[in-house]
Amino acid sequence: MNNLLNSIAYNLYNLTIIPLLNADFISGILILMPFVLFLEIPWILFILIGIIKYKLARMKEGIRRPHFPTVSCIVTCYNEGRDIEKTVFSILEQIYPGMIQILLVVDGASINIDTMKAAKAMESMVNGHSNRSLLVLPKWQRGGVVSSSNLGLHFATGEIIIKMDGDSSFDNNMVERATRHFEDDTVVAVSGCLRVRNADKTLCAAFQAIEYFISIHASKTALSEFNMVNNISGAFGIFRRDFLNLLEGWDAGTAEDLDITIRIKNYFANSRKKFRIVFDPEAICLTDVPESFAKFLKQRIRWEGDYPFILFKHRYSISPGFLGWANFIGMLMSIFTNMVIPGLVFIYTIWLLFQNRIEFVIALLLVVYLFYALMLFVFYGISVLLLSERKDSDLSRLHLLPLMPLFLFIAKVNSFVAILWELFGKGHRDSSMAPWWVLKKNKF
Repeated sequence: MNNLLNSIAYNLYNLTIIPLLNADFISGILILMPFVLFLEIPWILFILIGIIKYKLARMKEGIRRPHFPTVSCIVTCYNEGRDIEKTVFSILEQIYPGMIQILLVVDGASINIDTMKAAKAMESMVNGHSNRSLLVLPKWQRGGVVSSSNLGLHFATGEIIIKMDGDSSFDNNMVERATRHFEDDTVVAVSGCLRVRNADKTLCAAFQAIEYFISIHASKTALSEFNMVNNISGAFGIFRRDFLNLLEGWDAGTAEDLDITIRIKNYFANSRKKFRIVFDPEAICLTDVPESFAKFLKQRIRWEGDYPFILFKHRYSISPGFLGWANFIGMLMSIFTNMVIPGLVFIYTIWLLFQNRIEFVIALLLVVYLFYALMLFVFYGISVLLLSERKDSDLSRLHLLPLMPLFLFIAKVNSFVAILWELFGKGHRDSSMAPWWVLKKNKF
């Protein structure tokens, strides 16, 4: 046993410590230094400054005026079955004195029979409550999430539209938290905060819970403070109905969330009045994420592939003149994060493997890994302490942080594959968001 341990220690020493002393290793580190010093660390500091700015403003927030606008919740349903009950009950139990209209839009109702039955079964029960109503809207032929959203908008009566998926649930103060922002006339939309509901089911889901907190809860809170929110989640977005009507609703195709966000930003450029999209970390939507790594990677192939498709579609309007400098810079950072970094990570890793000895590669990647793990630990810990409404749950995942850089690395490589699939295979047409004949109508 002692001989085995000595052998392992000796091999680790040869693979890590010795390469650290080589000049080639130092040059390898220097290659990464500009990227770390001028991009990674400044961006992390920028996000932390935004979080602190939000926290200070939230502490000074006064009591809101007693106005509670009418709200219409457009729930896009497809193949959820009785799971839509938890969504309806979650809306029904909101501590909100204003009127809430629930619109259950059942896509492909002719074959989606279980969902249709579950929706109709709740109609009389909900309509028996004061200040709550439910209307079931069957779409007998499937048309996708965009057509469902636009049908719901046509029947909506509320001043505020909340668009959500049929398998979501919410904290019971969600509507109150989301609608308070519309007391400011310049706010036209609110990006809600997504949380992972099934985080404790599998290791893959737990990793995604950490990722959601970092990329959505913490990062968007900071970006909102500088009016740089560049994506309103399709699973949970809040809008002024009058403004949605000006835009004529959602556009056909895929990635409708990023699409409508860019269209809103373009509208800003044509108006002399300053408009804003804000993110509220207290307006919480709970959603289920893929529980296996295979399903996670497949989901992200669609998500990450849709991103360059939408950017190409709006390529003429992504400029400071159309977006404003703050949003333009935010968009550039988003493009860099979602498109450039995955390619750089993939190419750099392949280059290392082909150009250097294996012990050198292991040593360099180990140092880089430890650096990102430490940076992630500090950032996650501070963000949880300042923002989380579920601190015990979030802190219970601290032991997974040492593995998060590996998870994020795999996700980035997968993103690179998704970008290639979109560029060469038109991956946006390979989507579960709508039938093929709907997606094919989009000229892009």
